[in-house]
Amino acid sequence: MNRNLIFGGALSALMVLAALMSFVWTPFEHTAMDIPSKLQAPNGVHWLGTDHFGRDIFSMIMVGARTSIAVAVVAVGIGFSLGVPLGLWAAARRGSWADEIIMRGNDLIFAFPSLVIAILITAIFGAGAINAIIAIGIFNIPVFARVTRGGALSLWAREFILAARVSGKGAAWISAEHILPNIANLLIVQATIQFSLGILAEAALSYVGLGAQPPTPSWGRMLADAQTLVSIAPHMALVPGFAIILTVLGLNLLGDGLRDVLDPRLRVARS
Repeated sequence: MNRNLIFGGALSALMVLAALMSFVWTPFEHTAMDIPSKLQAPNGVHWLGTDHFGRDIFSMIMVGARTSIAVAVVAVGIGFSLGVPLGLWAAARRGSWADEIIMRGNDLIFAFPSLVIAILITAIFGAGAINAIIAIGIFNIPVFARVTRGGALSLWAREFILAARVSGKGAAWISAEHILPNIANLLIVQATIQFSLGILAEAALSYVGLGAQPPTPSWGRMLADAQTLVSIAPHMALVPGFAIILTVLGLNLLGDGLRDVLDPRLRVARS
């Protein structure tokens, strides 16, 4: 069994479980302030300590996982649902004006630093989780479009595609029935990578105050709150930092494991 798949799946499942559990249970109310208990180190009552308002950090990490995962899932969904059809269209019309417009549009978006433009979008339309989702989702569209087009182009010259064209099937039907299932492994792996990048982008936007707004906990916001208190309460920065690291590491390992399992060329090489 693939070790990357097991380890990455376990880390990812742990974060998803924490997010789901936060809907029904947290050790403390994540918005409840207890000033006398502020800046406590991890102990038997507050497992990961408390912040500068006396809020339980473990509870905030659980609810913050919900925020990060929700933003990343919806943003990847936007990129997938719009980018994949554009990539299939560009591949089916290779060399046409449609292909040129789609790919040059992708190049235009890739020419700008994604995080800077995401900050610009959220600064113009207002801070909040919804605008963060839109900003991150916009940059997922060209990624999925390019991956889809690259995988589909090599298939359009294959014999079974030529047979489908001879039988009278149109480009849209061929793309949906033959092309898409054969590039599904590429898209699944890319989705896990974009999911981890989405979590990083959401944390970055929240860090500068443009992501989820208080009192909704966010790992990036927790890091921002901790930056002036690192010397006296290092756990305030270490806990959300390690949460981000472990989640992104788990998703990247999961993507590598899925690639090894789903790629037919690697399966043949192993056999």
